[in-house]
Amino acid sequence: MIGFIVAGLVIGALARLIKPGKQNLSIIATLLLGLAGSVIGGVIANLLGTGSIFELNVLGFIVAVIAAVALIGTAEAITGSRNRRA
Repeated sequence: MIGFIVAGLVIGALARLIKPGKQNLSIIATLLLGLAGSVIGGVIANLLGTGSIFELNVLGFIVAVIAAVALIGTAEAITGSRNRRA
């Protein structure tokens, strides 16, 4: 479980580095989105037959980073639209 959290933190950090521009997300939000991305990557890797959900492999890691970038972009769009309305 601790390895899963650390992997989520690394995936979230990589996603923030890959995503261009300034993100207005906290470290906790980055960790949670990284964890969500790692779960999505694990599920997709499991569906493709390359490993289990909690097993760290190359394909799952790549998909997890891509999913985390998409999640960060979505969260940024949601929080950005709230800030513009205020």
